[in-house]
Amino acid sequence: MSILWAALIVFAVTVVTIGAMLLVRRGAPGGSYFEDGDRAAGVFGVLATGFAVLLGFVVFLAFESFDTSRSGAENEAEIVAQQLETAQLMPTGIRASLSGELVCYARAVVHQEWPRLERGAGSDGLNPWTVVMFKTLQTSEPRSASEQAAYSKWLDQRSDRQGARTDRVHGAEGVIPTPLWIVLLLSALVIFGFMLLFADSGERAFVQATMMGCVAVVITSTLLLLWFLDNPFHAGVGGLKPTAMERTLEIVDQGQVVSAEIQLPCDSDGTPR
Repeated sequence: MSILWAALIVFAVTVVTIGAMLLVRRGAPGGSYFEDGDRAAGVFGVLATGFAVLLGFVVFLAFESFDTSRSGAENEAEIVAQQLETAQLMPTGIRASLSGELVCYARAVVHQEWPRLERGAGSDGLNPWTVVMFKTLQTSEPRSASEQAAYSKWLDQRSDRQGARTDRVHGAEGVIPTPLWIVLLLSALVIFGFMLLFADSGERAFVQATMMGCVAVVITSTLLLLWFLDNPFHAGVGGLKPTAMERTLEIVDQGQVVSAEIQLPCDSDGTPR
């Protein structure tokens, strides 16, 4: 969701709620519908506090998921760069193949997996180049001490990379269940409805509109923020981008990690040739 759409939603909700308040105000008695304003304020305080506490915990949960996806993407790209260095110490027979397949893995993340995540399609299963690299690894037996150390290190980095990838994609489907969304939206509607009972024909229209408008803006914008955090992969402002993996690919293209020429078994999008 873009900033423009979010602003339009906030504006539309605010206009509708202010319009409802001013409409109810026309037939409202002086001093609002409540005979005891202190009692009504106490009830409203309970409603608002319960909603705020629930919303605060949910926002914290969603932000934690968002941050996990962000850090997972950065860690995955960093591990890919480290594995490219490790590949240069592997047995000569698989050195070039592993390097090329790692580059294809990174290209597939940027050009195939990321668009699926932005569409909300998820990224189930393994990156196909993970299986290709494992099969390549099985075709060689390290002999020297340096090759054996690189072989062992590669396996550790492979596990770390898969863990980072899991962190990256885990937030694609959202962590907030549908029943919780229903409770939040229902609570917001209850608060808006309760606010209408504060309509006072003896109060100035501007004051009544401001009172309802402020509540509408705060609640609507907070719910939109929650949606944003629960959907970290989107094309709008603030959405997670494959910046870290693109930076790794740039480093490879500049020859800063792989010094020798490698035969890439994929095209620019990471699709096998």
